Amino acid sequence: MPLKRRVGFVAGAAVGVAVLTALIVSYLVVRGQLLDQVDGALNAQMAAIQNHQLPLGASLPGIPPSAGGSTQYFQIIGADGTTLQDNVALPVSSHAKSVASGNGSAYSTDVNAGGTHWRVLTFPATLRVNVDQVTQGAVQLARPLNGTDHILANLRLILFLLFLGGIALAAALGRLAARRVLAPLSEVAQTATYIGETDDLSKRITVHADDEVGQLATRFNAMLEHLEGSRAALDESVRAQRQLVADASHELRTPVTSLRTNIEVLLAGGTISEEDRRRLLTDVVEQSEELSALVSDLIDLARGDEPPGDTEDVRLDRVVEESLARARRNAPGLRFQAQLEPVTLEGVAERLERAVNNLLDNAARHSPPDGTVEIDVDSAGVRVRDHGSGIDEEDLPHVFDRFYRGANVRGQQGSGLGLSIVRQVTEQHGGSVSAANPPMPLAPRDPPLASGHERPTQHVEQASEHGHDHHQQRAPRRAGAAGRDERDLDADRRDGCQQRGVRPVAGEVLSSRDLDHAKRHHDNSHDQCRPRAPTRQDRNTSDDERHPPSQDRELGHRQAPERARRPLPHSAQHPLPRVAISFRDGATFSPLLAAL
Repeated sequence: MPLKRRVGFVAGAAVGVAVLTALIVSYLVVRGQLLDQVDGALNAQMAAIQNHQLPLGASLPGIPPSAGGSTQYFQIIGADGTTLQDNVALPVSSHAKSVASGNGSAYSTDVNAGGTHWRVLTFPATLRVNVDQVTQGAVQLARPLNGTDHILANLRLILFLLFLGGIALAAALGRLAARRVLAPLSEVAQTATYIGETDDLSKRITVHADDEVGQLATRFNAMLEHLEGSRAALDESVRAQRQLVADASHELRTPVTSLRTNIEVLLAGGTISEEDRRRLLTDVVEQSEELSALVSDLIDLARGDEPPGDTEDVRLDRVVEESLARARRNAPGLRFQAQLEPVTLEGVAERLERAVNNLLDNAARHSPPDGTVEIDVDSAGVRVRDHGSGIDEEDLPHVFDRFYRGANVRGQQGSGLGLSIVRQVTEQHGGSVSAANPPMPLAPRDPPLASGHERPTQHVEQASEHGHDHHQQRAPRRAGAAGRDERDLDADRRDGCQQRGVRPVAGEVLSSRDLDHAKRHHDNSHDQCRPRAPTRQDRNTSDDERHPPSQDRELGHRQAPERARRPLPHSAQHPLPRVAISFRDGATFSPLLAAL
């Protein structure tokens, strides 16, 4: 039986039982009231009769008129149970004989006699045998109940009709209630059927009320939303896997084919000269290395699609410092200028290091000989910039795609997966990445922090001037800390000292000693123009002597030896480009950053 029919049946039965109970109670109450009226009349007559001694004998006049004897149906019973006098023949029961013998009290009962339904009241009475002798007996007073029975019969008919009407109404109300209560459940069933037939998880159920059924609909919608998101993620994962397999098969075909061809030529032997053999062997080694690097990148991409494992607080500046040491070993002919500030980021250190390695490898690969690669780490993130040939505008939207390589670098070494790994790692840490070419307006850096422990949004950035697969750009430095030269500062002084504070010379990085010196000037310069921080001419020791290029930077200090000696390699007409990778996790910075 369907649930709706069962609910309707139960509701109708409940209403029917309630109606039937009410009708039965009503009938009994009415019948009791009618019988009480008859009993009241009989009791009144009994009281009048008990005030007289009833004479017995042939000349017995019967019940006196004052007792209503001529209008009352009666029967007199002797002590032995015999009928002494009557005007209606009533059956004498054992109970009536007991009352007549003086062993019982008055009582009322219903009897049928002569085809009539009687209401009979039996009570004890004193009977006079003669003038000096009395005896014990009983009197039975009776009234016909034909009128009462007729009224009760009509009442039963009316109540029965009401019962039938109540049953019909209960069935209708039960069906209506079942339909109304189960309507949301029917909608859930219809939605489930629709989803099963069409595989469309975007369908939702309308929540009509905040009851149990409404809560069920709400949870069903939440489940559908979760399933829709899971399926979308699964579809995207399957699509990415298929794309990765397709791209990998395409990219692996060329080096594998070339490697196989060279090996077959070497195995064939013949008249190959020693020079050609060495060249082929060199090609085999290079192709093997290329193939190994490609497979390694593919493995990193495949592992990167998995959710990150346990995260921890990672010192981003230390990760960059280790990557810098590796980059200096791999590219000894380049200058790496670093400015590192302590930054703590929640994430996976191994993946972050791989992303930074890719940025530095890419910048080093496409930098000119004896070029400079600049990298900063601070509250704005990580910024890497090289001075290559730039990125073609049509390549910019695709530089982070897998296996994509710019038109001007397709003949160079590289798998086209470096920046794909960078983007993947960044997105797994809750960030985003983009790339652009200079020139670009130089935006001010973040204002100084109020304390040494803040949790703003993190950025990892790379600036680039070349067209290859790893392109990110550098965020602007804080206002007053870069992008200005001595002429700008002199112009500020000539403006009447409208702003006060410490402004280091463009391209220079202040040490703790410089900061203390500038701060003392600032505290005593309320009536003077803004003091300029000590320049490299004011220092007795050059930055190269204090910080050789191969020496690791001390964390917690804004130190960059090459930058401290000269302005950054851009001008106000060609400001640094900007690209950001935003991390949602918080960071902890050094107190020195707050002082700046």
